[in-house]
Amino acid sequence: MNQMIQFFKQIYAGVQGQNTPQHISYIRHLQREMQKNLYLDTPLQELKAVVFDIETTGFYPEQGDQVLSIGAVKMSGSSILSSDTFYSLIRTDQLLSPEISSLTNIREEHLQSAPEGKDVLIQFFKFVGNQILIAHHSKHEQAFMKKLTKELIKTRFEHRIIDTSFLIRLSNPSLFSLELEEVCRNCMIDIKDRHHALGDAIMTAKVWSYYLKEAEMKGFVNLRAVYEHLSKIG
Repeated sequence: MNQMIQFFKQIYAGVQGQNTPQHISYIRHLQREMQKNLYLDTPLQELKAVVFDIETTGFYPEQGDQVLSIGAVKMSGSSILSSDTFYSLIRTDQLLSPEISSLTNIREEHLQSAPEGKDVLIQFFKFVGNQILIAHHSKHEQAFMKKLTKELIKTRFEHRIIDTSFLIRLSNPSLFSLELEEVCRNCMIDIKDRHHALGDAIMTAKVWSYYLKEAEMKGFVNLRAVYEHLSKIG
């Protein structure tokens, strides 16, 4: 932990706006720590995780769409640590379409004073540490995080992301492809601050909590048992 803190201090002691060896060293350190995380065999009620969400200008990072904000909340088992959250806008010069601005309630003037993407990424990785990530429809988050990490920090994004559908499939296979608000309605979860990165992260955390409890009631003791069961049923 002291080594991680030292890395973080070095990052902010460097020249602002430039990549430094400390940036890359810090991320690689986290990646090594991730390899030590035996999350598959951790009892479900002891599983440490970070549920996150991003808001973007579109769906296609390789076609120039960008991340506007990142929100996240930590969990311990099915308990949501509501006081342990992360949220930040990300500075971008890309013009927002009226549709995206209306959907997310983010304005271009908000983004002009937001932190640089590289700094937000480092803060986010510090918040996550070596814990697993959880997201709803996680391919979207994964694609953008891979592109951001490669472009801004010049290294690979290797944090593990588990999709909520992983647990949803145990109880309601027909729901795993639905939008977040539809899944929330099925679980009697209040829909609040939709299309705000932290709001969506908190609702996703509630979905994960709901289905984690369901998995336990079905007798699953850890994620490995879930993986093995799902691999058998296809």
